Amino acid sequence: MTGGRPVTSQNRSWVPPAGRPPIAVALDAPDGATALDWARAVAPHCAVLKIGMELFLREGGVVVNALRDEGLLVQAGSVGSAGACNALGSLTEGDHSALPSSVDPAGPVGSAPELFLDLKLHDIPATVAGGMRSLAVLAPRFVTVHAAGGAAMIRAAVEAAPEVHVTAVTVLTSLDAAALASIGLSGPPPDAVRRLAVLAVEAGARALVCSPKEVSLVRGELGETVTLITPGVRPEGSEQADQARVATPERALADGSDLLVIGRPITSASDRAVAAATLAARVTPLR
Repeated sequence: MTGGRPVTSQNRSWVPPAGRPPIAVALDAPDGATALDWARAVAPHCAVLKIGMELFLREGGVVVNALRDEGLLVQAGSVGSAGACNALGSLTEGDHSALPSSVDPAGPVGSAPELFLDLKLHDIPATVAGGMRSLAVLAPRFVTVHAAGGAAMIRAAVEAAPEVHVTAVTVLTSLDAAALASIGLSGPPPDAVRRLAVLAVEAGARALVCSPKEVSLVRGELGETVTLITPGVRPEGSEQADQARVATPERALADGSDLLVIGRPITSASDRAVAAATLAARVTPLR
């Protein structure tokens, strides 16, 4: 149950691949080799691998192709994958067979994680549309844009890459009421989140990023058909770090989240595979 309503695969725009936990592991690594090492450990225990600006701006599509070549991401299918691979190259100059793999990324369910490009596009509509077309050849499931870019920008992104789940970021989880006021957004964060969420979905966004503190509000406002992705998820006892609005995985799912973004609690662990597997075991029964 979420917000008093039953959750089923029929009334969601996205559900995790069968048997996989609703976790997106954030590969916030400094380089492609580190990202591959992390992904080998965590891929059997998540539904999505998330690549953000730090890694993508350093490695580009090369890291995506390397992850796919090792079976650490679901195959791209027909969305420009062959051309993208030829054009973008690889981290190992084409010889991916040389890369070791100590785990079966498909895990027990036979399907690799999906790709989430968390690049937070924010520009004039024509520029964002061009960016989305460039990213679409990498066949991501999710690509983020800033909802604050406005309805026309979001519509341009959706029209440029209709096969991608354009994912609107509402208010960054690092911002509290004081930080919002300092940039001219008065009122508490939930008000801004609600306004931006409604705007984004009306413009065609299929998914939203909001903090665990607002996920229940957004679910109540928009119903079951939009996918809600929540960063700022911290297991009990974890450091809050630079996140201002956080919750435990259990609380976020109970309040209506579809996909939990978890980074440092997994990637900073001494044994990343164990950390990912432990979280997966905790949250899978909740969905």
